[in-house]
Amino acid sequence: MRTLSWMAFALATILSITSATAQRHDPSYSVCLQARFGSEEAAVTSTAAIHPGISARWKRRDAEGCAWSTHIGRKHIRHRAASVGGKADDQFRVRSGSSVRNLRRRSVTVIARMAQWSDPSYNVLSVGFQVMVQERPIRVERRLSAILAADVAGYSRLMHDDEEATHAKLTALLTDAVDPAIAEHRGHIVKNTGDGFLAEFPSAVEAVRAAVQLQNRIKELSSAEVEDRRIALRVGINIGDVIVEPHDIFGDGVNIAARLESIAEPGGICISSSAYDQVRGKVGVEFVDLGDQNLKNIVHSVRAYAVVWDGPTPATPVERARPPSISAPRLSIVVLPFANVSGDPDQDYFVDSVTESLTTDLSRMGGSFVIARNSAFSYKGKAIDVRQVGRELNVRYVLEGSVQRSSKRLRVNVRLIDAESGQHLWAERFEKPVADLFDMQDEIVSRLAHTLDTQLIVVEARRAERSPNPDAMDLCFQGIASLFKGSTPQHTTQARGFFERALAIDPRCIAALVGMAIVDLTMAGNLLTDDRTARCSAAETNATKALSLAPDHAVAHLILGTVYVLTNRATQGIAECKRALTLNPNLADAHAAIGLAKYYMGRAAETESHIQEALRLSPRDVFAYRWMLIVGAAKLQLGTDADAAGWMRRSIEANRNFPLAHFWFAAALGLLGALDEAQIAAKVGLALDPGFTIRRLRSGASSDNPTYLAGRERFCEGLRLAGVPEE
Repeated sequence: MRTLSWMAFALATILSITSATAQRHDPSYSVCLQARFGSEEAAVTSTAAIHPGISARWKRRDAEGCAWSTHIGRKHIRHRAASVGGKADDQFRVRSGSSVRNLRRRSVTVIARMAQWSDPSYNVLSVGFQVMVQERPIRVERRLSAILAADVAGYSRLMHDDEEATHAKLTALLTDAVDPAIAEHRGHIVKNTGDGFLAEFPSAVEAVRAAVQLQNRIKELSSAEVEDRRIALRVGINIGDVIVEPHDIFGDGVNIAARLESIAEPGGICISSSAYDQVRGKVGVEFVDLGDQNLKNIVHSVRAYAVVWDGPTPATPVERARPPSISAPRLSIVVLPFANVSGDPDQDYFVDSVTESLTTDLSRMGGSFVIARNSAFSYKGKAIDVRQVGRELNVRYVLEGSVQRSSKRLRVNVRLIDAESGQHLWAERFEKPVADLFDMQDEIVSRLAHTLDTQLIVVEARRAERSPNPDAMDLCFQGIASLFKGSTPQHTTQARGFFERALAIDPRCIAALVGMAIVDLTMAGNLLTDDRTARCSAAETNATKALSLAPDHAVAHLILGTVYVLTNRATQGIAECKRALTLNPNLADAHAAIGLAKYYMGRAAETESHIQEALRLSPRDVFAYRWMLIVGAAKLQLGTDADAAGWMRRSIEANRNFPLAHFWFAAALGLLGALDEAQIAAKVGLALDPGFTIRRLRSGASSDNPTYLAGRERFCEGLRLAGVPEE
């Protein structure tokens, strides 16, 4: 009877708690209970202070050493559970004033669950002794914010030189300059990142005002420091919809702010166009348009603006946006409006469209920094000094040119100029008959972009050679330039060394990962190694890693596709190459790789059209000699040996440091019966690659297609006639 009365009390307790919870509609009182009392003491403890205005709050963690607590009026019940064989050993402790009584559970079961205080997704229902909670999907908290990301320029170097002094100075600057500016403009620091911080503001205006204030204050506090020991912050600001957690914020808006900070100058502020639209004319500072920026791991380009600082000299606004001591970014270029020398003002539209298209194509070049069209066109029709343009826009290179169009022909002259010295680095003339105007324009622009891509890399490699402390990208440029010299063991080994050093500096350097993949692919595809399978596997690994960091990297897709082609997965390879062309329609090498795939599939008759398309896009491509070899190999498969010899000869003339072209030429001559010439060609090839053998050619699993295999055997016979060793 006594037990029954306490069970009634327990039921009353649960129903009272649930009723009060439901009435108050407060998620902090949401309760899930299941009670079975077989102990008088526990029941008394649990229900002694129940009254109509009771409130309950439950807190719980997971069962392995978990704890939950219940506040019932002024009584506090603490429950601890240690999971043993799936059962809980429970003990209740009741506090009433200063007295404490310990009461053991004999047959009492209590289950509790707490909803987050601010989460209205729980609805309490009670049925008998059990109170049940219906859960809806937890909503992610989001809000629109102005995000400010900042870091210390050259932090690693400063810490390496004197870490204690650097830490002390940074701490002082955060206290004296950063914290007051952020607080004054109603912002708060979300988190510190060691060498910087992330802050959030209610508006872009407040964020920019705080950034200007803290940068000016830091400049004052650091003015007495030696320049190479001075701490300078780079600041990026963006507006974005963010995911909010108690101690952090997440989302693309945060990522863009961080990337904008990385392109800001030391002591500078860089903001996105979304922020610029909100602050223009409201913050008392000027901005310079930096154009569309391809930010790391951000899919779409972001238009950026830099704060213009007032200086002691009447410099132009663009000059004042960047301190003159800061060097221009690598591969930074402006395409100045081409001159219309046709004598017909009506042709201005066409000339301007050539300039715009070339600007767009160059911006697709990996790692390039291309000044936006609007900034470039501010120089149209003016007499300029390219060195002044370089200083104003902070670029390394200036591209200028002219367009002359007659009724039958179109001529385009271009010049690439070093903006620092004014030296002409490269000049070229393109001339074509006027046929379909837009197709012709696309072709000329594409050829220009390809040629400039190569020329800029070579020039950057020369700059890097003079650098006493090359960074990862300096080494990558030197590695690519080594590959441009020819596909020999010497050049590929040299290139590998540069890429390995780059990865030692930055293991996530995409250019170095792609470069390593190209080296291994070159070794395997050009038969420079006996272990082609391992080289292809290494190339696939690095290309895949690069794509995990940059999913839209066109060259990485091309490399992966070529690996598939060389490892008996030609259909997959063609799909990857087409993906690369979707990302960059001017990627001529992708057309060549598709032609190679057709050769391995036994469809050699289709190969030449793909190579011709590659040559149309880039007739003077640094790797055109490889493409010519592919056509020659296809001609041998088709049995047209004289045509094959002609293509091999063209390949050798394009690059004499390509051993495979000499071997293929030797095989074609051998099959044609010109044995003396064949043996001479074979000797040249062996001088470039002494390890080449017929066995190496036959190894690997490039294709199991019967037509390909039959053609390979015929080719091997030509090599034997030329005197190439079997083993």
